[in-house]
Amino acid sequence: MRLHTGNPALDAYLEKGYGSVRGMSSVFAASICGHMIRRQTELGIRGHIAEIGTFEGRFFIALAHGLAEGEHAIGIDIFTWPSEKVLENLHANVAHHGIERARYTAIKGSTAAMDPAHVIAPAKVKADATLPIRFFHIDGQHDEPSLVKDLSLALPLMHPQGLIVLDDMLHPSYPGLVETVHKWLRAHPEWVCLAIIDREDIVAAAKYVLVREEALGLYEQDLLTTFAANVFPMGSDVEGHFTVVLTPHPRLAEVD
Repeated sequence: MRLHTGNPALDAYLEKGYGSVRGMSSVFAASICGHMIRRQTELGIRGHIAEIGTFEGRFFIALAHGLAEGEHAIGIDIFTWPSEKVLENLHANVAHHGIERARYTAIKGSTAAMDPAHVIAPAKVKADATLPIRFFHIDGQHDEPSLVKDLSLALPLMHPQGLIVLDDMLHPSYPGLVETVHKWLRAHPEWVCLAIIDREDIVAAAKYVLVREEALGLYEQDLLTTFAANVFPMGSDVEGHFTVVLTPHPRLAEVD
């Protein structure tokens, strides 16, 4: 389900190009994340955009369409699965869908061998070196050590009002992954789960959207208002905090 984002370039990509780029994030999630990035820009929240698990660029291109002046997109992946052509395909896809080569960097390698300085380095050279990261999408290895490491890379780089989005939450193939996130939230109580973006399909899984609690008000009501037709009325409770649930077809079971 594609939703209006308010960003004409992104809306065009979601309508005409998104499905042609191989990948597994839903157009529903891309629409909502694109809206949140546009809202950040309108609020004056400046920063770079990063992704772990970029693959051939489906979601990365959507994120990069939200870049403002002086901002840079950073995509990290081993770029060798399922073949050595993945990086070549990424560059071709990004160019075809309107993102200039100077606006992004692809970092080839495992995050296990990286530190935060490695992640942010391209933006310091190619864009405004003073900016933090305002939006970080994590879709890396789906095991606890890898996710904890990826979160440790993101955390010190984040804008105080930035967002961390985690893919494949509540996926039946990775049932323990969400437990890792809940443990991380308990260890970092200044962060809360702003929203759960429900899955469209088994290969277009749910995402958690994390934000510092002090910045919650910048996003929560906006999501509830903008996507009112997609709000699951019961919502959720993640570690003691109300969490917005957005789903393509919200409904409650008929019990009476």
